[in-house]
Amino acid sequence: MSPEKIYELLKGMTPLLTSYALRIIGVLFVLWIAFKIARSLERRITKGLTAKKFDKTLAIFFGTLARWMIILGAVLACLGVFGVETTSFAAVIGAAGLAIGLAFQGTLANFSAGVMLLVFRPFKIGDLVNTAGQLGVIAELGLFTTALDTLDNRRIIMPNSEIAGKIIENISHNEKRRVDINVGVVYSADIDETREALEKAAKSVKGRDEDKGHQVFLKGLGDSSVDWQVRIWCKADIYWDVWQATIRATKKELDAAEIGIPFPQMDVHLDGSLDKAA
Repeated sequence: MSPEKIYELLKGMTPLLTSYALRIIGVLFVLWIAFKIARSLERRITKGLTAKKFDKTLAIFFGTLARWMIILGAVLACLGVFGVETTSFAAVIGAAGLAIGLAFQGTLANFSAGVMLLVFRPFKIGDLVNTAGQLGVIAELGLFTTALDTLDNRRIIMPNSEIAGKIIENISHNEKRRVDINVGVVYSADIDETREALEKAAKSVKGRDEDKGHQVFLKGLGDSSVDWQVRIWCKADIYWDVWQATIRATKKELDAAEIGIPFPQMDVHLDGSLDKAA
């Protein structure tokens, strides 16, 4: 090819090359601005949510999500500058997202359950809970799993979907709890004397909440005993101490009043006809 033809060819391509060069420069500039904005927005969202005492894990997640949404939008807009059909591209992304969602539906269920637990806060780290058949103290709360330490110091990792789909009993949520101690006395014991002894026992328990006080409740007539229940309110953090102190005081006061605590027994009566038959 002669130099003249090469010159003519380059001269004819100059407007096209210039146009594409300007587009490339513009796209690079837009992407640079988009990355700057995305990074700045990510920091603002993360810091803003953290400052409002939002969960740190969730704050980082929302910040990262906002950053990638802006970057994705900028990339799709830049593809449109070069004539790429972004509608079909978006459809491909949607189809791929659906396939990934179906493949990881268990993981996504745990993720969505983790977000719900972080937002609605049925419990916090350090709470004693009973959920999904497990009793223990919440040690870690993540987006996919929750770590729970049992009372005998075993670590249990539970999927968040298991927790969110079950009843959650937050035992340590309230500041005060009630100790209920069941006790049975012999039928020969006087009702009023028994109540007096149990009242004295309840009043002597150390740690009893003075505002809510206590209650001695006559529950019913059992098979071999008259059944009572001593109810004492106390602070949640000394629940088990008050539990033991209530049992101790109840036993001591019943012994002092000479009121017996019977064990289960059965009376068997023999018909006289059986003796004659023998």
